[in-house]
Amino acid sequence: MTSKKVILTGSFGVGKTSLFNQFIHQKFSDKYLTTIGVKVNKKTVESHGEEVSLLIWDIAGEVTQDKVPNSYFLGASGILYVVDLSRPLTFVNIKEDIEYLKDLLPGAKIKVVGNKKDLLTDTELAQAVKSIEIPVGTTTSAKTGENVEDLFLALTNEMME
Repeated sequence: MTSKKVILTGSFGVGKTSLFNQFIHQKFSDKYLTTIGVKVNKKTVESHGEEVSLLIWDIAGEVTQDKVPNSYFLGASGILYVVDLSRPLTFVNIKEDIEYLKDLLPGAKIKVVGNKKDLLTDTELAQAVKSIEIPVGTTTSAKTGENVEDLFLALTNEMME
């Protein structure tokens, strides 16, 4: 079995922990609890007929914050950079953050994820996605579970290529 480390990162309050919990436990909570440090869990999925053990790290706070040690990112094969589609402020540092992650982890697959699509109309969703400087790979709703499983499976497939 192959093992891959996946990082969930982005601004505070974008739904990283909710995506983590929806993917691992198929659960959602409306309660907002700030992640302190890092939360790690594992789930086995299948990619190209092979079992893959995903070691998923839900990292607190901002990407380049001094509070988040670089060591949390090291060894990652995949990164999910999450933004809150209903809060444009969470898109502001995206270009710099993605460049920083590419420099830190040159071989890692990076997907930009627009979360909380359930809070927007179709028109608002289209406008939000269009306003983000980096192409959004997937839009999700951790609350409803929409596209969450597909997001992690698509990243796994990319990491296994």
